[in-house]
Amino acid sequence: MARDLVNTNGSFSTEVERHLQTRQGVSPGEARLDDWWRALALAVRDRATAGASPARLAEAKEVNYLSMEFLIGRVLEDALTNLHLTDETRALMDRHGADYDAVLRAEPDAALGNGGLGRLAACFLESLSTLGCPAYGYGILYEHGLFKQSFDEDGRQAEAPETWLTDGSPWALRRMARRQTIGFGGTASDAGWYPADAVIAEPSDLPVIGWDGAWTNTLRLFSARPVQPFDLARFNAGDYAGAAEEEALARTISRVLYPDDTTPEGQELRLKQEFFFTAAALRDILARFEERGHALATLPDKVAIQLNDTHPAVAAPELVRLLTDERGMAFDDALALAQKTLNYTNHTLLPEALERWDEGLFGRLLPRHLDIVDRIDAAHARAHPKRKVAARADGAVQMGVLSFIAANRVNGVSALHTELMKETVFADLNALHPGRILNQTNGVTPRRWMQTCNPRLAGLITGAIGDGWVADLDQLQGLEPHLEDAGFAEALAGVKRANKVDLAGWMAAEHGVKADPAMMFDVQIKRIHEYKRQHLNILETIALWQAIKDAPNGDWTPRLKLFGGKAAPGYVFAKEIIHLINSVAKVVNADPVTRDVLQVAYLPNYNVSMAERLIPAADLSEQISTAGKEASGTGNMKFALNGAPTMGTLDGANVEIRERVGAENFFLFGMTADEVVRRRAVAGHAAKAVKADARLAAAIRAVRAGMFGAGFDAIVDNLTGPDYFLVSSDFTDYWRAQREADRVYADDAGWTRMAGLNIARSGWFSSDRTIRGYMADIWGAESLFD
Repeated sequence: MARDLVNTNGSFSTEVERHLQTRQGVSPGEARLDDWWRALALAVRDRATAGASPARLAEAKEVNYLSMEFLIGRVLEDALTNLHLTDETRALMDRHGADYDAVLRAEPDAALGNGGLGRLAACFLESLSTLGCPAYGYGILYEHGLFKQSFDEDGRQAEAPETWLTDGSPWALRRMARRQTIGFGGTASDAGWYPADAVIAEPSDLPVIGWDGAWTNTLRLFSARPVQPFDLARFNAGDYAGAAEEEALARTISRVLYPDDTTPEGQELRLKQEFFFTAAALRDILARFEERGHALATLPDKVAIQLNDTHPAVAAPELVRLLTDERGMAFDDALALAQKTLNYTNHTLLPEALERWDEGLFGRLLPRHLDIVDRIDAAHARAHPKRKVAARADGAVQMGVLSFIAANRVNGVSALHTELMKETVFADLNALHPGRILNQTNGVTPRRWMQTCNPRLAGLITGAIGDGWVADLDQLQGLEPHLEDAGFAEALAGVKRANKVDLAGWMAAEHGVKADPAMMFDVQIKRIHEYKRQHLNILETIALWQAIKDAPNGDWTPRLKLFGGKAAPGYVFAKEIIHLINSVAKVVNADPVTRDVLQVAYLPNYNVSMAERLIPAADLSEQISTAGKEASGTGNMKFALNGAPTMGTLDGANVEIRERVGAENFFLFGMTADEVVRRRAVAGHAAKAVKADARLAAAIRAVRAGMFGAGFDAIVDNLTGPDYFLVSSDFTDYWRAQREADRVYADDAGWTRMAGLNIARSGWFSSDRTIRGYMADIWGAESLFD
């Protein structure tokens, strides 16, 4: 499709200056950085959303992506890049004496997600727009996101609210006419549901601009508002706090991503959040479908709904309820339509992440939906009488089972993960529904994760093979012959050096971290969890520190160990891992014997913008989860595409990365998923591993003895006791692989070639490829460009 769907009339600079004066109320000479980025955002939004032709959409199949997270980060630079407005904007900033890069940095990260789940959703929406597939993303407009992370004097995680929405967002266009009323509680019968409480779901639309600006989709996020915002009678009676109580309670629903669910109140709020945005999305989808004049029986032909993990799993009973209670459809017909329309992406094999809601809580908040879940189970049991698998079982509603039963397709997100789904968590359901599970390996958008975040590398690639790779990442294969050219190889090494210098300067200025760019930048950035094994990394760091102290004149490869990531507020063990990393950093960085060859830094408040600095500068990518536990990963793909070889296990998409870049360009260690299962069956496996490796034993003794402070008994006891994630058992091979990385890094030419081959052979990991797979295999959707 041509660019005729975008308003390209008039000067973009003129539009920006108009918004600066009419919306920000300042002249260009008076404008601050905040004024400039907001005016730019408004001008971009106008240009991106104008001129869409409803006639072109009338018969298209629409994709609707429901997700608890959309980790979009900063939007402006991505939008300017995709609209090819970067040069004009730079010129505008130069004319008015504004710093273009500083203006971009003035935009706060949108606090709408936490980790890979949310960043994947953001990449998918951008690829849907790039490919011209009509789509809506649906979620919550969180006022405070997850939390803003800092560290106290002891190196423990401290949490404060994110304030990214304090002054509003120019990207979020309120759609008051599309507000929905969402109920909770009350009573239910065969005649329907009679909620006791209700809130208003107020949508705001954010534009998602594809490459070349040829198509823009919509991210529609809901804010919770009270039905009755203010009680004047209570206010006049002197109950000022009580007068606004309903507003405060309603807004609680959209304040924080993943509220702590270690309390009954937290569990109730989480379920409310999930139903709130899912129900609002389904009402909006059906309203738009009916406005297009389609008959309900054609819903699966015109609409595809993707459930991103189990958070929106309540979509199944809610869609059935909307079709039966509110539109008079027979239950069996409604269920059949729902099962043809809904699809489910599974992101985890961890039992605790496959949500289970206590049936008492579920029934109290959603009584009609609990009845419908029972009817869905009954229908499934009638269809499969020999093997009953129910969503409601053992006093809980199992959202993974519900999602599977109610879905047309269920997909995993890497080849290994998909096979393990069939063999483990969904083995019974897979046997009942062969062929329902299929794979769609994750990908990342090259626009954000190469072209925008690593302009030096993007320029080098374009100079060598042209710019077609931005929309067709497989073209990176054309780089491989250039790696034989000494001049190109030196330029590639120079890109990495320059990126490391930039990162070192930023870390020193923003975080007081002094880093030598000549060191290997060894990076692990991801949410903190036992299965991701940040404690394996810091344990090896302790062992390395001890080895250097024992032989300070040895031929050591200088390393900077960089960590980033947040632990869930209620996840005590994960927070102790953060505490340990920071405590080790304090000791190691102060050691005059080792500090020139080993440094450790944990950068606080990891987010998308930080990732955009770290990934281009990384030398080594740490992807060290226990085999069989990481569904896919997308950070591993971003690092490989930016020339950082992987230190990893055969887990998630690591398997496919290694296959594509070549085993010789990947630092493999650790047990396979099958070996993990067998190892867990060995009595005392952790104690045996510690006894067999003197380095491991010495590192654990140092932690137990308080060399890095007190408070780490739980970690030590785990490493020597249950050690479910097999940190101790994989330690010896991890040490071996790290020393192999040292050896290769010492050979500048060899390392550069390895990095270059990672770039050249990782084109398959584009989210464009992933979305094409979803469109063909799951949604049956077509591009408007075809």
